[in-house]
Amino acid sequence: MKISLFIPCLVDQAAPETAKATVTLLERLGHEVHYDIRQTCCGQAPFNAGFRDEALTLAEKFIKLFSNSEIIVAPSGSCVSMVVNHYQELNLSTDLNDDWLELKTRVFELTSFLVDKLQLSDVGANFPHKVTYHASCHLLRDLGVKDQPLKLLKNVKDLQLIEGDWGDECCGYGGAFSAKYSDLSNRIADRRAENLAAGGAEFITGADDSCLMNLREAFKRIGKPQQTIHIARILASTNGEL
Repeated sequence: MKISLFIPCLVDQAAPETAKATVTLLERLGHEVHYDIRQTCCGQAPFNAGFRDEALTLAEKFIKLFSNSEIIVAPSGSCVSMVVNHYQELNLSTDLNDDWLELKTRVFELTSFLVDKLQLSDVGANFPHKVTYHASCHLLRDLGVKDQPLKLLKNVKDLQLIEGDWGDECCGYGGAFSAKYSDLSNRIADRRAENLAAGGAEFITGADDSCLMNLREAFKRIGKPQQTIHIARILASTNGEL
C-alpha cells in the first residue's frame, strides 16, 4: 500500500524521532511511505485559538495536497481529529467540502490504521520495559480510538504493560489552553503524572506527542523518574532499543 505520511507541526519541530519511527514501522510492514514536503499545519492550532479564516486556509491546502492519496496516516490523534471531525465547522466551498467528505475516510491515526485498517495486533516489536499507556483526549473522545493502542502494546515482545485504575483523565495540555492558563494546566498535568507514576512504569506512552511533552515536564516538576515515549517508537523497536 502507498501511504502518504502526514506529520503534525509539533512532531516536525519537537519530536522528529516519532516521525522517523512511523516511517520505519510502516516500511517494515511492507508499505511504501511518501512524504510531501509541501505539507504544513492541519489548521488545528489557529482553529482552537479562534482564528477560523487562517484555519480555513490551512484546511484548503491540506485537502488539495492529499486529495489523490491512497491512504493518509499520522502519528497524532489530535490532528487526525481536526481533519476528520472539525473541517466541517469551517466555511469550505462546495467543491472542497465534497473533496473533504471523500478524503476523510482515508485519513487514519497510526494505531487505528494498524488495527482497524490492516487488522494487525502484533507488528513484530520488542521493547523490554514496564510501560503505562495514557489516552489523549482527541484520540479517545473525538476519534473513539481506545483499545487499539492497548492491543498493540500487549503484543510487543518483553513489554510489561501496567494498567491501573487511574482512568482516562486529561493531561492538561489543550494546545493554547496550556499557554493561556498555565497554572491550571500544570495542576492538571501534575495530578495526572502522579497517578500514572504510581503504577511504577519506566515509560509512559501515548499517541500524541503534545500530551507526552506536557507529561514529561510534569514528571520533572513532581520529581518522578518516568520517561515519556510515543507509541510509534515502541512499535518500531525490534531489538529493545530506541
